[in-house]
Amino acid sequence: MDLPAVRTFVAAAEGGQFQEAAAALSITQQAVSKRIAALERELGVKLFTRAARGALLTLDGQAFLPYARALLEAEERAVASVRPGQRALRVDVIGRRLSVAGLLRDFHRAYPEIDLDVVTLLNAGVGAAVDAVRSGTIDATFRAVTMPGQPLPDGIEATPVLDEPLQLFTGPAHEFAGAPAVAPARLAGRRIWMPGNVPGTEWAAYYDELAAAFGLTIDSIGPDFGIEPLLDTIAASSTLATFVSAQTPLVWPAGHDLRRIPLRDPTPVYPHSLIWRTDNPHPALTALRDHLTSAYPGRPSEGIWLPGWAQRA
Repeated sequence: MDLPAVRTFVAAAEGGQFQEAAAALSITQQAVSKRIAALERELGVKLFTRAARGALLTLDGQAFLPYARALLEAEERAVASVRPGQRALRVDVIGRRLSVAGLLRDFHRAYPEIDLDVVTLLNAGVGAAVDAVRSGTIDATFRAVTMPGQPLPDGIEATPVLDEPLQLFTGPAHEFAGAPAVAPARLAGRRIWMPGNVPGTEWAAYYDELAAAFGLTIDSIGPDFGIEPLLDTIAASSTLATFVSAQTPLVWPAGHDLRRIPLRDPTPVYPHSLIWRTDNPHPALTALRDHLTSAYPGRPSEGIWLPGWAQRA
């Protein structure tokens, strides 16, 4: 589609007159008329009617206007994709409340001059996130890598940036509510409710292997209504518990009296990595990688549990 003609149509629709569009685009009014006429021929409909008040959109013109704006926005994004110095660094996080979002906040405090666009590919596993990195939809993503049978493709790299300890999360009536710490083996046979575990994602694979290693039951049955309903259910139950990451901030009503209990001997840790495309020229990407890797203390050799695929990665 002729994008200059589409741009002219949008300018005329917003200005209400062909003369206004001509002034906005620095072209003649005759050129505006020619572009609009060519667009109408291409679409096979009339987009404007001429009236004393100016150019009025027809019903077809009203229907086409939002799509015309979307075409121009897509053009802007396409241009920006090859001019990385002129746009914000787009980084994906699984959830804005999770610890990796905190890593980005720390980076922003260290480099306030760098524009960040924090996006969330909801319920998208590492495969979809890597595809988004490859396509340039995002510049980087935080994920656990790699899942069994899904090695990173050529041109994609990853580096560990955070090994986050897990905690047991219970209500006040749970049998482990008063424990200063719990060994994962003591959870054998217990029900751990995690409705956000989407099949096929790397976090579901992580918890499946954790359950197999220590004989516990990960229950993902039921709709995922978000964190607040999860907190309500855990607070009211004497048998249900869930896992939370130690650095994930959570706030709940005082009456819930929820408990965060460390897991030890060993401590299961969730391995977060930063994934990016090696030929991405965005200047802020190097600053982000350097900041995260310099703050990563390294993985301890003892006292932690990781799934086999994370150890190999």
